[in-house]
Amino acid sequence: MCAEIAPSLRSGGVVDLHTHVLPGIDDGPPDVVGSVAMADIAAADGVSVMVATPHVRNDHPAVVPGALAGMVRSLNATLARYAIDLQVAPGGEVDVNSALTLDLEALRLVTIGQNGSDLLVETPHAELPEDFGQLIGAVQDRGFRVTLAHPELNRDIQKRPERLERLVADGVLVQITASSLLAQRRSRARTVAMLALESGWAHIVASDAHAPRWRPPTLKTQVDKAIQLRPDLAAVLEYATTDAPRAVLAGEPVPSPPAHEVRRRRLLFRR
Repeated sequence: MCAEIAPSLRSGGVVDLHTHVLPGIDDGPPDVVGSVAMADIAAADGVSVMVATPHVRNDHPAVVPGALAGMVRSLNATLARYAIDLQVAPGGEVDVNSALTLDLEALRLVTIGQNGSDLLVETPHAELPEDFGQLIGAVQDRGFRVTLAHPELNRDIQKRPERLERLVADGVLVQITASSLLAQRRSRARTVAMLALESGWAHIVASDAHAPRWRPPTLKTQVDKAIQLRPDLAAVLEYATTDAPRAVLAGEPVPSPPAHEVRRRRLLFRR
């Protein structure tokens, strides 16, 4: 496990497992000023660790696996100079094609916390291939535990949430984006996100923050608002922002989500 994140893991706190906080390499902040602003906002919001997960895919050639640890060290040094009480850990958001074609050494450099075992794999926003489960299984066969990023945003999963259930049954962990929990009531993304939390299919809630203002890194505030809307999900949401992401970051077994009664299944996707 990356030694830089160990103190924050020991001290507890909220872990934001999916962020685009590194400057100038993907669609996150263009410069270190934006990165520092994001970290400052997150720290003030109660986040103790942000995992930097830039896009690892062909359309972001500036994301170089071997350079990520150095970029994280540099950003952490800058945060320390500004007395921002937060640590950034290295990682990546890998598309499934890259997860299957990159060599194993490069993939280990973009695992969560560079722990060598956990990959954050991006759910496509476009049509989901029918063999997506087999593709994820092939990534697992390469020796990685997969956390699937924001599947609630995919239209095919919105139409057929049982596909997500099958992935979880096959050992996949699921990360829900916090803003999905605060979408409009008729939002399909929100419906799937709530169903996943209720059903025990969701393990992580993260911000997927990209900038200080656009999808900001206010994970704890967003979760607190979601708890106000659904106080019955308080234990699940606490688990999904503390215990579970901390276990993934450390490469340790993830505890099971707290049990919860599903109450929304009959309302799914009714127009």
